[in-house]
Amino acid sequence: MNQRPARRPAPRPPEGTPAPAELARMARSGLAGAARVAHWADTALGPGSDGATADGKATLSEASAERASDDLGLTAAQVRADWDTARLAGLVEVHGDSARPGWRLRAWDRDDSAVLRGWVALFDAWSLAHPEPAEFEPAAVAEVVSAMPQVLSFLQLSAGPVPVEQLLDLLGQRVTELRTERCEVPYGTENGTGTARPLAAVRSAAADPAELAPAEDPAPADEAELAPLLDWALHALASVGALTYGDGQATLTPLGSWAVWVKLEQICVAAQSPAGNIEVAAEEMLRGCAQLRPNAARAEYRAWLAARPVGGAVTELVDAARGEDALLRGLAFEALRVVGAPAEPDVRAVVDEPTLRPYALLWLAEHDGVDPEDAHEVLTREEATWLWVDTAAAVADHGEAPLLVRHLESALQPTVPALLDEVRAVGHPRTVQVLVALAAAHPDPALAKAVRRAAFQVHTGG
Repeated sequence: MNQRPARRPAPRPPEGTPAPAELARMARSGLAGAARVAHWADTALGPGSDGATADGKATLSEASAERASDDLGLTAAQVRADWDTARLAGLVEVHGDSARPGWRLRAWDRDDSAVLRGWVALFDAWSLAHPEPAEFEPAAVAEVVSAMPQVLSFLQLSAGPVPVEQLLDLLGQRVTELRTERCEVPYGTENGTGTARPLAAVRSAAADPAELAPAEDPAPADEAELAPLLDWALHALASVGALTYGDGQATLTPLGSWAVWVKLEQICVAAQSPAGNIEVAAEEMLRGCAQLRPNAARAEYRAWLAARPVGGAVTELVDAARGEDALLRGLAFEALRVVGAPAEPDVRAVVDEPTLRPYALLWLAEHDGVDPEDAHEVLTREEATWLWVDTAAAVADHGEAPLLVRHLESALQPTVPALLDEVRAVGHPRTVQVLVALAAAHPDPALAKAVRRAAFQVHTGG
């Protein structure tokens, strides 16, 4: 009864996978051109430099491309190709018509994990890195893009060259499955057999019952039509360094094999969500984690994050932190700690928001290597007091009275009168409620009376 459930051991990559440092070396080599153009743009086009544009934004205009071509000894087409790769890998971040160095560029030479994350971002965007020919039907392209993860998984499990004919057969099966899955509403035909028809057709038939005719099974995928699409997809994946393609066969590179394994592991992590919050929004997920122990909560955060793109997940968490519930604010930043470096730009962006500033400063300090026990030293006295009130609000809303009394002991101020003076000065919107709850919870009548008096003074503007 007292035994804890066994933890899932940390997964290991398949035998023969190079060490992370070697994988990062491969990724740096493959992205060397993109990193070179990104560093050039940071130096030559950044605000304040001699080459800054008139509006002070680091934009890659025609003139910028030509200048980079001269400075780097490349053609303008090569510069643009490397620039596009840098964008997809997160080495530069583009906002409208302006660009800025991404966090990965800053960490490029010292952080192997940043390099590997950048390469995986490019791997995820393979269909954008090598766009399809204009003559391909968009719907057919979308089907192939949706089916390629299964093809890549097969390549990863094969651990060697696979004939293209075999991949084409697998692709055809997966595309047929996707078409069948789109037939959402089952119904019976006159001969008693069951089939399915698209939901839009059923909605239309609801308005005109005469249209309710048996739907035919989806047409199986035509391998003759899929062959050029598969050829494009394999060339695109080869262009980002995920596989080699030639002589009628394809083979995952070490980087490609590792990336597919990472994706499969993420699916396994998401499937093991301890509290079942994978599909809910960030705020609901955080509420579900409120009663979990720290390790269990972190496991839930990892599962939730593994099931969605990191950019959207970070945005959801920051939005949840902006709400009125102080407990969710603290939990949101705990989840952002699990995200790690990819969340840095979003966290830095909220440093000037008073409600989030103390949390963001602590997050950034820990991210920069400061010991969590010393991170509070980055806060001013006012910021630390504001955080104390916000945390007290979370305890008052969701905790028990003894917890609020113990929270009083964590205040920086040496005496209760000093604490009350500074609490009144920081102007936290929950100050009155926190002081009233603290007065009701504290066993010392004299102290409780002083706290109630302070709450009344704040309430009346005194």
